[in-house]
Amino acid sequence: MTTNPQTLPLGERLVRLGLVTEDQLQVALIEQRNRQARLGEVLVQLGFVSEQALQELLAETLGSKAFDFSGFVPDARALQAVPKYLAQTQQVFPISYEADEKLLVLASNRPGNLLVVDQLRASIGSDLNIEWRLANPADVIAAIDQYYGFDFSIEGILKEIETGELDMTSLARGQAGYSHPVVRLVDMLLADAVNRGASDLHFEPEGSILRVRYRIDGVMRQIRALHIKYWPAMLVRFKLISGMNIAENRAPQDGRCNVTVSGRLVDFRVAIHPTIHGENLVLRVLDAKKSIVPYDQLGLSPQQYHILNLMLARPEGVILVTGPTGSGKTTTLYSILNHLNREEVNIMTIEDPVEYPLMRIRQTSVSDGTKIDFGSGIRSLMRQDPDIILVGEIRDPETAEMAIRAAMTGHQVFSTLHTNSALRSFTRLRNLGVSADLMAGHISGVIAQRLVRRVCPSCREPVQLHEGMPEWQLLGPQHQGQTIFRARRGGCPSCNHTGYRGRMAIMELLRVDSGMDELLARSATLGELAHYARQRGFQPLAFDGLRRVLEGLTTIDEVGRVTDLTALLDEAPAPSHSG
Repeated sequence: MTTNPQTLPLGERLVRLGLVTEDQLQVALIEQRNRQARLGEVLVQLGFVSEQALQELLAETLGSKAFDFSGFVPDARALQAVPKYLAQTQQVFPISYEADEKLLVLASNRPGNLLVVDQLRASIGSDLNIEWRLANPADVIAAIDQYYGFDFSIEGILKEIETGELDMTSLARGQAGYSHPVVRLVDMLLADAVNRGASDLHFEPEGSILRVRYRIDGVMRQIRALHIKYWPAMLVRFKLISGMNIAENRAPQDGRCNVTVSGRLVDFRVAIHPTIHGENLVLRVLDAKKSIVPYDQLGLSPQQYHILNLMLARPEGVILVTGPTGSGKTTTLYSILNHLNREEVNIMTIEDPVEYPLMRIRQTSVSDGTKIDFGSGIRSLMRQDPDIILVGEIRDPETAEMAIRAAMTGHQVFSTLHTNSALRSFTRLRNLGVSADLMAGHISGVIAQRLVRRVCPSCREPVQLHEGMPEWQLLGPQHQGQTIFRARRGGCPSCNHTGYRGRMAIMELLRVDSGMDELLARSATLGELAHYARQRGFQPLAFDGLRRVLEGLTTIDEVGRVTDLTALLDEAPAPSHSG
């Protein structure tokens, strides 16, 4: 008699599908008993199976994905869309609601409940789309009791704080739940920042106000200005969830926290710095879903992918990614590592700090607590039998020399460097004391990049190229009549009235071949290196920016904000639309 695979226990199904081995399953079962957790969660945490693969398996079996309520931040729009009586009687909990897309995500132990679907479509609209997440019934009931009945709008919470008394004792002891308005205020601000696509949140005390600013698409934007009286309680909450000392207010502190926003886990790196007006707090949003880009979606032209693939084909050598802080270097490196991440390859990293945990990759944070720095860390990693090493940043002579010596011993080494262009990386390495003979033959290539804002597709303004336009001199007569776009002044609601929405990378790729190795070995000047590179088709960063302008994705103004366009006036004509 043939056994139906759908009826097998989860572990056995994973083994049959080849997603885990018998040994891995036994380890996970032991850990499951120790942790009192679901087997699927343990397998993901151990790195034996990806969350995506596990969710696909659950979706195949139950028609839904699993959902974990730990660290969950409720969506006020979703709570308003699903009445409490319906949630209680049908044991469903609303996770998120996107009104523009008419998409409602519900958690339940009975995915696909037609009674719930009919009632919600009758009240919200027949075009409502519903996605289901599988959840433990006890967790659903607990969530309904915990989250319904409270105001989750920031204005409503502030009014509640204004009219009531704050229980600072329970807040400081970490005993306050959603009955405490400051807990809801902090969570709503974090969720608001994530939903707006912010990369950083700034809480800045100044005089009698607390200024709240987000960095969105690389630009700081003030969101709110609260009275300073709210700040002490908010600061206590931030310190508690980030694992900081709430009694310390005169020294800098660092921490981490995470919350579940719109059904996905988002990490935050938290830093506090004392100022004359009080403690300043900045949170970096580490949203893996938005920040880890698939290799084939980096946006490179076919020629650039060809160059990058040639760099990666070398079994040893250093590949550098350069650019200023916030230019997307880590995202590019993680994308490349994910592309190279296979079972037969041992990848190890040393970072400051580890931003996104990656399956099968051994990652180490540089910190005072670990008593390790980049130089000693590379030395230690080389004794761990790695094939590929990622060094978070080359910032001193020891790290630079150790990275190149790791390449000399047969390893692929990836790292970042702070320089303005790919060619200036060699000058920077010389300044760090790396000799010419060490560089020659041991650097595979350099990627320099910047982030530019995407012009808003909802309100961008098309213009046809013609002589006399500011863009004409840069793009050239060969593009006569082609349509490009400008950002609309004042924008639209879709882009928060900025004219831009989202960001993308523009890059220049420099592959180091045997001819360039000879130039490096004799300490050639920057001009000689640039002349040689241009003869072999190397194009500066701004050319990739112009390619993106011709594709209608950004504007000349935006490319000029992050690159020197005037240098192109002496160069060859701009690239064609095809790249």
